[in-house]
Amino acid sequence: MSLQSPIHDNPKTLLTPPGYSQLVEVGPGRLIFVAGQVGLNVSGELVGNGDFRQQTEQAFRNLIAAIESRGGTVGSIIKLSMFLTDMKNLPVLREVRDGFIAPGPGVPASTTVEVSALFRPEFLFEAEAVAWLPAVEGT
Repeated sequence: MSLQSPIHDNPKTLLTPPGYSQLVEVGPGRLIFVAGQVGLNVSGELVGNGDFRQQTEQAFRNLIAAIESRGGTVGSIIKLSMFLTDMKNLPVLREVRDGFIAPGPGVPASTTVEVSALFRPEFLFEAEAVAWLPAVEGT
């Protein structure tokens, strides 16, 4: 089977979750792996010291900027992994995520994990992504 774009699915044998797909199938094309992004701006300054929402928004802006640098869009994300230092921030995380990735068909597969700490104590959130883009002609 040759897929022209990813297939996002919630099989009938699994729960249909809010805000993400249980699986995403991809065919020929390019997979883009984006390293974990935190609330640092392009100058390396922390956006939102002590503010979970601001750090999360900046991390999503960073993810999208990375994907756009390869010719993709937020819709190119097929897998999202998110790490937060306090699960009480989950409602804010979902709100911010939904502001960048509209709920509905085509949402990425996703994992959210509470961690005891990130690589610097002031960081409250980190996200990494895998994106799929069509093959570039001639490659």
